[in-house]
Amino acid sequence: MKTFFDGVFISKKHLEEAGINYPIKLEYYKTSGEENVKKYGIEVVKTEYLDGNVKIETKEVKDVFANKEEQEKVLTILRNNEVTPIGVEDVLHDLLQV
Repeated sequence: MKTFFDGVFISKKHLEEAGINYPIKLEYYKTSGEENVKKYGIEVVKTEYLDGNVKIETKEVKDVFANKEEQEKVLTILRNNEVTPIGVEDVLHDLLQV
């Protein structure tokens, strides 16, 4: 199951620093399953709006959290730092290291 958590547009400052002159929206979703002890995951969706075309990139990471509180805490960090689908696995690896 997938539930919308939050969405943001990448800040104009960050886009300009990267040489990008079109808007990019990021959406963050909570996902859940029933099979594992760690049954909560996340999905990040990046939507680029350039020259009348829409390009969508997604990345889902399943079964990483044992509870909803941890899932929401990490989603908040991802949103606040404008993490895109391509970087989500590396960021999760760094955040969840013991």
